[in-house]
Amino acid sequence: MSGDLIRLLGVRARGHHGFFDFEKREGQEFVVDVELSVDLTRAGATDALAHTVHYGEIAADVVARIEGEPFDLIEKLAAVIARDCVARPLVEAATVTVHKPQAPVGVAFGDVQVVVHREATRVPVVIALGANLGNREDTLDDAINALVFDAGLHAVRWSDYVETDPVGGPDQPAYLNAVLLGATSLAPHHLLRRLHEIEAEHGRTREIHWGARTLDLDLIQYGVPGELSEALSDDADLMLPHPRAHERSFVLVPWLEVDPGAVVRAPDGLRSVAEVLGALGSDGVRPWPDATKERE
Repeated sequence: MSGDLIRLLGVRARGHHGFFDFEKREGQEFVVDVELSVDLTRAGATDALAHTVHYGEIAADVVARIEGEPFDLIEKLAAVIARDCVARPLVEAATVTVHKPQAPVGVAFGDVQVVVHREATRVPVVIALGANLGNREDTLDDAINALVFDAGLHAVRWSDYVETDPVGGPDQPAYLNAVLLGATSLAPHHLLRRLHEIEAEHGRTREIHWGARTLDLDLIQYGVPGELSEALSDDADLMLPHPRAHERSFVLVPWLEVDPGAVVRAPDGLRSVAEVLGALGSDGVRPWPDATKERE
């Protein structure tokens, strides 16, 4: 998790939260502080709003919660606000403090505060693997081990390997490909950075576009398509979902094998991977002779 923080302090609004009837009837002022754990490396480098969290939107969400459905306890209010925050793709954790300065305590006091901390819910991700230089099978085995043990992924499962003809680029050897599914609490760009580190550890270089490579790791999809967890990005450094996944049988074939109910975002909307692959076909994708052997 990143050590970078965004703090939004002193958001004020009038709400009707409280155990007593008069609190719900008359209302009172609530003050909320929000602290977000967000990796701000890219935002600091690019100066782009898309690479950070829009704290104006966070503030509007907080006010909507304060002014919205009344709760008996400010513990509930704090928990709901924190849940809203960590549902955003770039937020890795949130600490929310709800102040109730007019609480009916019965004695002189300065403030009442409830503080809750929530980690981001793990969201599903789809990662495509490919290699066409060196010992391709050993490379993919090593890459899967790195993804399982060093990339913050959970509930990992992966397809059998398939051999595929190269698409685009110069003449080069055939690829060995696979698709891996997992769940992560890392922000999308944080996970992508780890994928690039694993590629580099296996000698990946990027001199030739679509050229041969020792290891290629593509982040195909982050989150559940059509739900709040789905990350959508048209940033050149992080295109989500992958803009050509629906055109690549070497991605769709192993993806369908490991998840028969998979859904992909295509230009015409959300479609099942089975439907897209049925229209595209699987020419050039061949079972790998050792694909059925057990891999740890």
